[in-house]
Amino acid sequence: MEHSFIAWAKQRAARLPKVKLGIGDDCALIGFDSLDSAQADLAITTDSLCDGTHFILTECGAQAAGRKLMAVNLSDLASMAANPIAVFLSLCLPKENAGDLASGVFEGVYELAEKYRVAIAGGDTNVWNGPLVIHMTAIGKVALGGNWLRSGASPGDAIVVTGKLGGSILGKHLSFEPRLELAADLHRLGVVAAATDISDGLGVDLLNMTVASKCGAEVALDLVPISDDAILCAQKSGRSPLEHALGDGEDFELLLAVPKENLHKLPSEIGGIPLTRIGTFVSRTGLWSKDKTGVKQLAPRGYVHGQ
Repeated sequence: MEHSFIAWAKQRAARLPKVKLGIGDDCALIGFDSLDSAQADLAITTDSLCDGTHFILTECGAQAAGRKLMAVNLSDLASMAANPIAVFLSLCLPKENAGDLASGVFEGVYELAEKYRVAIAGGDTNVWNGPLVIHMTAIGKVALGGNWLRSGASPGDAIVVTGKLGGSILGKHLSFEPRLELAADLHRLGVVAAATDISDGLGVDLLNMTVASKCGAEVALDLVPISDDAILCAQKSGRSPLEHALGDGEDFELLLAVPKENLHKLPSEIGGIPLTRIGTFVSRTGLWSKDKTGVKQLAPRGYVHGQ
């Protein structure tokens, strides 16, 4: 439902006033008409998390839920090479224990706001008969020299991922660090042509990037970095660790397109976080896998909330 609704909403919004970049990427971009060529665009993103879908309140507590909300929004900004400025926090609180839940969520948000020096600039609170629902809008400033979009990949560019993938349900989806510092380092190197974060799953997010860039992707399955948690999940699920790495989602690592002429400048790791080339963007549309048996079509696996 989510992807079809986004496509429908984008079509409906086409007749309305435009911004520099609207529906369809990790953030919207708001540009400014200015004689000052150094005026940076603003990147704006928004996310909502629901108890029972994105976190289990009785298991993780309100502070962990608030931290995740902040980290999810900061991850979107990182994927656009934007530096966070401010966030707006809105809460729909269950009537029972509303005050304690509100302060718990706020403390989780505050943890990363303090770490990354981001203003908590406002928001809204409501009390209702439903579960805890938390919402955030985050604003960032695009680094001078240009932001990263999903649409910047070209045939021949390397597909690169940060970190290791899969098994986020065992805890990473709550405790991950948004890749802001790594993104800033990569932006200074000038090696990235396109990017997104891996929220829905490597397969789905890579497909989104190829559609936006009007190309395809060929993945070397034996190069996909698999987390220890993906291996643990595979022991219980009956699926392979690779399947978990391709489709679990909520890794919140970065998925990058790096032109081949820039590969010599790409570090193997930044701050202890590995950067792994897992394939190549190609002119043939669609997703393709490559292993010792040859090249075949790759299903865009990913996690769909609520299913």
